[in-house]
Amino acid sequence: RLQKLKEIFMLKFGSAPKFYVRAPGRVNLIGEHIDYCGYSVLPMAIEQDILIAVEPAKSQVVQLANTNSSYLDFSTSVNNIEINKTKPQWHNYFLCGLKGIQEHFGLNNPTGMNCLLDGTIPPSSGLSSSSALVCCAGLVTLRANGKNLSKVELAEICTKSERYIGTEGGGMDQAISLLAEEGTAKLIEFSPLRATDVKLPSEAVFVIANSCVEMNKAATSHYNIRVMECRLATKLLSKLKGLDWKNMLRLHDVQTKLGVSLEEMLTIVEEVLHPEPYSTEEICKCLGISLEELRSQILTQNTQDVPTFKLYQRAKHVYSEAARVLEFKKICKEAPANAVQLLGELMNQSHISCREMYECSCPELDRLVDICLQFGATGSRLTGAGWGGCTVSMVPTDKLNTFLKNVKKAYYQTDVQRLALENNSLFATKPGRGALVFIEA
Repeated sequence: RLQKLKEIFMLKFGSAPKFYVRAPGRVNLIGEHIDYCGYSVLPMAIEQDILIAVEPAKSQVVQLANTNSSYLDFSTSVNNIEINKTKPQWHNYFLCGLKGIQEHFGLNNPTGMNCLLDGTIPPSSGLSSSSALVCCAGLVTLRANGKNLSKVELAEICTKSERYIGTEGGGMDQAISLLAEEGTAKLIEFSPLRATDVKLPSEAVFVIANSCVEMNKAATSHYNIRVMECRLATKLLSKLKGLDWKNMLRLHDVQTKLGVSLEEMLTIVEEVLHPEPYSTEEICKCLGISLEELRSQILTQNTQDVPTFKLYQRAKHVYSEAARVLEFKKICKEAPANAVQLLGELMNQSHISCREMYECSCPELDRLVDICLQFGATGSRLTGAGWGGCTVSMVPTDKLNTFLKNVKKAYYQTDVQRLALENNSLFATKPGRGALVFIEA
């Protein structure tokens, strides 16, 4: 693959690349939509990745090209980077990583670059192709400008810089893309960011199945509305429990301040929030602020016109999912004889919560989960933001071949569009390694 990339690079730019950077996609085994609430998650890197061939240039221009001809070439001055939030095109994700490094080091005259990108992560599939590209771009910019950072520092910069495109992510995707190690999943914790190995049972594999419904986080408002619902739930829970709500941003902060367990937080949610959606008027009344204050101080630009927010359901999902992550890690550590069944059950509970409490599934994902469970998965759930993208299923190794064959037949071969995408849509994966730089010998 490197050789092929080098040949295309030479045809395109007339010289050879000096180095290559690779960053993997990821699959989140459990812990959906809780990283931005401050809670630990449990992802692993997959073998699919973004690979970029790079040649630093004398000019102050970045030229970007893609081996996939449906992604158009792009070039810009390194001193004048503008990221268009309204149309999230592929090159904007590269620019996020580039800008993040430039700003961190205050680079006045950054190096220009010729870059050729090749990607094997299916786009808009919930496997984090966009964050892998941001991380890759960050590493490319570091290397081209002769700068160094620890992987943890780089992950934190890439998380912040992806927000230039309008996605209020929590940091899981960037952390696993950079910190992953072959053969192990990771428990990723935040504030401060750290990663702990989680050894998965050897008698099962994880299978990723793409629903073939594309979901681009930056192109839709669902994701950012959920982030805001969690923030508003934080404010209301804090206010109703007598805490300083103005300084509280994440559901994890409420638990920490109250000094209670996740189970107790679930009881508090039941007691103080109601299941009916909250109107902006009711939120203002609860917090004792005007609509103008709510809009200017709490809501983001892209959530200002949302009339109602579901706070009870979102908080219930977050606190229960955070508890499932800790239970998943505990089972992996203790490795009981029925670990595969127990872990599968947690994945199933996670999917139900994503579907019913967080409402981030879709009919195709639900159908795919049902098919996977029907054909031998012990657990199956949506992975990534949801509303499309992929499922991840835990499948006993001895059932893998019949599982793949049956899922293919039941989900992909019944639909012409899915059939066309089938080859990249269903695969078993093992925990892969994190981002790397290769130097051209």
